Amino acid sequence: MRALARFDSRLGAGLDLRSPWPWLTLAALAVVVVFLLMPLANVLVGSFGGRGGQSGWAMVAADPKYLQAVLNTVTLGAAVTLFTLIIGVPLAWFTARFDFPGKGIVAVLPLVTLVVPEVIAAQTWLMMVGNNGLVTRALAERGITLPSFYGWTGLVTVMTFTYYTYIYIGTLAAIRGFDVQLEEAAQSLGTSPAVSRWKVMLPVVLPAVLASALLVFTLVVGNFAVAMVLSNKVALLSVLTYQATVSEVGSDPTLQSTLATISVGIVMLALFAQRRVVARGRREVTQGRGAAARPLAGWRGALIGTGAAGVVAVSLLPVASIVAGAFTQARGPVMRWGQWTTAHLERVFTRAIDPLLNTLTYAAIATAVGITLAVLISYLVVKKRNALTPALDYLTALPLALSGTVIGIGLLMSFNTGWLPLTGTGAIIVLAYVVRRLPFGTRNASSTLYNIPDSIEEASISLGVPPVRTFLRVVLPMMAPAIAAAAVLTWTTTVAELSASIIVYSGGRETMPIQIFRLIDSGLMAQASAYGLLLIAVIVLPIVVATKLFRIDLFASRA
Repeated sequence: MRALARFDSRLGAGLDLRSPWPWLTLAALAVVVVFLLMPLANVLVGSFGGRGGQSGWAMVAADPKYLQAVLNTVTLGAAVTLFTLIIGVPLAWFTARFDFPGKGIVAVLPLVTLVVPEVIAAQTWLMMVGNNGLVTRALAERGITLPSFYGWTGLVTVMTFTYYTYIYIGTLAAIRGFDVQLEEAAQSLGTSPAVSRWKVMLPVVLPAVLASALLVFTLVVGNFAVAMVLSNKVALLSVLTYQATVSEVGSDPTLQSTLATISVGIVMLALFAQRRVVARGRREVTQGRGAAARPLAGWRGALIGTGAAGVVAVSLLPVASIVAGAFTQARGPVMRWGQWTTAHLERVFTRAIDPLLNTLTYAAIATAVGITLAVLISYLVVKKRNALTPALDYLTALPLALSGTVIGIGLLMSFNTGWLPLTGTGAIIVLAYVVRRLPFGTRNASSTLYNIPDSIEEASISLGVPPVRTFLRVVLPMMAPAIAAAAVLTWTTTVAELSASIIVYSGGRETMPIQIFRLIDSGLMAQASAYGLLLIAVIVLPIVVATKLFRIDLFASRA
């Protein structure tokens, strides 16, 4: 009893151990510490070990290849972020402020790129403009030789058209939420429209743009699929980290830990810089009347509409290419364009169905476990705040700053042996999915809980219903739409996950993204397209059912 009293006093007066919620908070915190914080700590600590007493940092500093990889990774992240801003910000501006021919399609279609897995994007661009691509061969017959798509050209191109949608969505929401009356007031004082937008609107919209830019930079630094397929001789951290993990001559835990730690450090520095910039020019503006879209007709409307449609069409190239490739005859790596067959899909369902079944099984279990944990954590953080919930809130958001490769390495180092050996089982793949996508569920559930009045729950408890039963019978049903949306979004991102699962999987437990990656590595683009088409179907079908059949707004509950 004395120990319990001391424990209670340390945690603070706000922690009532007679209630079930502090104990559930402790249990949730223990789960997060064991399966997220401990693997990350093992990665960080592992970088200081080494063979012969040499730390991983000394190994990296002694080899110019690794220093060049750091520089290349930062350069690639900066370049892709810049190009996504160049594309995404103007597209969002014209979509928010003007009406032009084809605007309805242009405004919606960029969202389709979010459901195309990165490994498929890399594959389909190679099918079009690779060394044996459709466009490459067509131009070669006319005497036009395209430069190699491997290296910097392919990396920047594919990642730009893969990630610009994040800039577009964040900027579009910020511009539409900006109170146009502030802009009108500035112009009424004699300020020109351009200057009023620069001095009034830009400081308000800038935090959203920078947050989206940081997200893009983070995704590029941690990108594995596109980097592995297209990097060629360009040394990148994600590629070298993977190679250090699965080296045929034996993995080097110290080196992989050091490289993974460096990638985390790059993201943290970018996050610090972004917060410094935003803090200096922070503005608080009450949301008011948005600007009405002005019609653009004639040559200006046609020019803007054509340019916007061109950007969207290029970004949707992977979807069209994957459909064509799945039904194109092939002999080994040679695609016979114009000759059609269903043999590739038949092979998947008759002789190579395990990756499909593994994907469905692991993703379903991970979605169920992840959403259950996310709902509980969100409820504790939002409705049952105590001395422990701030730490729980912070830790559950941590995977947003970690690449899948880092998470996979951490899990492999932590659960390879010892009290919970998971290596070689499907459980470690499920665990990687849950940890990687936990923030998706917690953000959706939390945003809905903020809108549920505490008085409803208090009324139920005052009528004699125990707290846990009140949560299950009163609060949980009110969260149902948000839970369903979070489950669909978690599912769609989980089935496409590659960077963490390819680190932890074992033979016979390949998922579709892993199988696609292996087929691309072998040059078998047609077979990879068949799996890619099925993967897109597995992603899109739940979205269609949720939005059309059950009328669930998948983005309404997002924070």
